[in-house]
Amino acid sequence: MDRHASGIERRRNVRVPLGGIDALVHIPGQVQPLAAKCTDLAVGGLTLVCRYVPREGEQFRVEVASPGGQRRFEPLNVRVSVKRCHPVEDGVYEMGVEIVEILT
Repeated sequence: MDRHASGIERRRNVRVPLGGIDALVHIPGQVQPLAAKCTDLAVGGLTLVCRYVPREGEQFRVEVASPGGQRRFEPLNVRVSVKRCHPVEDGVYEMGVEIVEILT
């Protein structure tokens, strides 16, 4: 599930680096959401860094906080599907997810 190992770039849209915006990962069946960081965002997906190891194709809800500043926006609330996941440090994983639904 690691695009880095294959050396193939499959992104169709430009990614906007976010530098680690706070996010919450809501796993079905778990009471508390998991803290995560959203490192980039595109029209069709985003990259999350989290202590959760998903399976490929797993779907869950993600809330990405507003970047802040003078103009505040509601969090981005989406249902996503996992496309890739790989470890980045001890117990922390980077996952690429596809946005399958924008929630209100």
